[in-house]
Amino acid sequence: MTKKLFYYLSVCLIVMAVCSCSSTRKMGREPIIGGLKGTDYTESLISQSHRWENLTAKASVSLQLGDKGNTKVNATLRIRRGEVIRLSVAPLLGIEVARMDITPENILLIDRLNKRYVRVSFKEISRLANTELNFNILQSLFLNELFLPDKASLSADDAKAFSIRADNGQAVLEARHGKAMSYRFRAAATDGLLEETSIALKDTDYGLTWKYADFGRVDGKTFPQHMHVTAGKGEVQNLSVDMKLSRLSASDGWDAQTELSSKYQEVELTELLQLLLKS
Repeated sequence: MTKKLFYYLSVCLIVMAVCSCSSTRKMGREPIIGGLKGTDYTESLISQSHRWENLTAKASVSLQLGDKGNTKVNATLRIRRGEVIRLSVAPLLGIEVARMDITPENILLIDRLNKRYVRVSFKEISRLANTELNFNILQSLFLNELFLPDKASLSADDAKAFSIRADNGQAVLEARHGKAMSYRFRAAATDGLLEETSIALKDTDYGLTWKYADFGRVDGKTFPQHMHVTAGKGEVQNLSVDMKLSRLSASDGWDAQTELSSKYQEVELTELLQLLLKS
């Protein structure tokens, strides 16, 4: 059942295309990082989170799908905090052909060309895969934020929920109380930029790593313009997604709601995937 989490994550990214798990080192006590004690550094990292309410960007997405081959798409990424993470593909004269909406309740995958859609609830994904996957986790991954799986936002008081150590110019933080999964974060010791987040299923080799690079400025604040995601078992990465972002903005001038007409047919996830992979 643990494989199903990564199946669902992979499916979402495949739809948008056509439409690390290492052993944990024991954390030291109150290391000095960036001139601060460990807890103070963690509090600083939490307090400097930009907390955008809206973020939009053009995204050049390259996917490596193992034996299913490689592909590239141009998409638009839109995020409204607490409401939706949206990836929209519109290669034909600006006409949208596919959309993925991630909301606090579910993941909606839309195939505009064939007027079909799939709606999968987080409750169902968690039940099938026995994981803690939820909207807040995915939102934090896209927004380059430190997080705890059971909290919508962090405060300085949450610093004690992380263990911390120094490692080659980086601070390595790990959530202390992950249930089925472990959460590890790597941030630059000097400027506190979050450079990598890793999620792993405990007692397995299955993991997902989300790396951040090419930090630029958005609305006067720092944000990565390059994200690289890998998922798989051990050193075998079954899925790799590379996203290069441009034209970033904190604009709120877009509709966060998705309405589907009665012409759209709801299908099973596997049926939509098979259809899109043939196109």
